[in-house]
Amino acid sequence: MNKILLAPPEREDLFALLSAWRIWVGGALLGAVLAAIIYFVAPPPFRAQATVLVDQNAEKAIPVEQTDLRKFDFLQRETDKLVLIAWADQTLGVVSAQTGLPVSALRDGRLQLSQPSDGGWHFLADSRDPQTASALAAAWAGAFVQVVQSKPAGINPLLEINYTQQQNLPITRTISMGTYVFAGSLIGIALLALAVLFIHRKDA
Repeated sequence: MNKILLAPPEREDLFALLSAWRIWVGGALLGAVLAAIIYFVAPPPFRAQATVLVDQNAEKAIPVEQTDLRKFDFLQRETDKLVLIAWADQTLGVVSAQTGLPVSALRDGRLQLSQPSDGGWHFLADSRDPQTASALAAAWAGAFVQVVQSKPAGINPLLEINYTQQQNLPITRTISMGTYVFAGSLIGIALLALAVLFIHRKDA
């Protein structure tokens, strides 16, 4: 029997799997139901998002006759500086003072930064409590704007920075229920498909 189970699948095995459409449907439904139950029993954390508009004014800083590559290098260099400011002790220290969380806790993965070179920078904060997530995101975005507007050395003097979203922040779950259900369906199908192959080959 062990040799049968360890042997590579044959055409009959695959045909049996493909023809058992009830397995596919049943596995998908079972997996989706179990995933939904897990979502309600142990839901993922909340995520709040504050947005800051960053404009490097590259068209003013780089002469028109310069190449696009020169502008790209400029934007990348300035963006890297701003990212460092976002995670700097000075910035997170302001967040810590406002929220009561130590800087070390703010660097444990609960804060995330999504930024282009120019445009809306999204300051994301995760927490089991939606109000805490909102407070963290707002405080981080505010601290970032405060530090950048103080014009620390090396920052592009043409930089313009403004809030676009600091109050009544959008709050969602870090993972949607739809993602849970979809993943559960795939896992359910895969497990029942393996069971069919196992039983079919065992009977053979």
